[in-house]
Amino acid sequence: MELTVEISAYRTGVGDPGRLVGEFRRAVLLVPRSGGSVDGGGGLMSAVSGGIRWFYAFTDEEAMARFAVARGEADCEWQYLAVLGARLVDAVVPEADGPAGVAVNVADADGSMLFPPVAGIVPDAYAVDVEAGSESAARVA
Repeated sequence: MELTVEISAYRTGVGDPGRLVGEFRRAVLLVPRSGGSVDGGGGLMSAVSGGIRWFYAFTDEEAMARFAVARGEADCEWQYLAVLGARLVDAVVPEADGPAGVAVNVADADGSMLFPPVAGIVPDAYAVDVEAGSESAARVA
């Protein structure tokens, strides 16, 4: 099953959280570069809300284009990376300065999903719901 189908199922109350996270981890997501940079100088496009950095990710170019339109940047060409969801939460989130999660298809009112920095989504050492020094956090460290 693809990620958008799992998001839809979860949002309508019939989805399985484990399947949703599994599809997210297996999905190839499009992650825009901030400033459109492809030379590594710009980083990944994100925003901070509620003390959490949210990396933007999209299931396809159409979803990313809807986000560009919502931002008033429809005429801009965006550079992006194709990244596995697992790579985002296992490698990118730990590099963020503070708690971080992934916001998927944020311009799609009925198809967006947040993957917050909690145990089971991000590594326990970076999850906001795991106390530092707990047995769960110690496994990762």
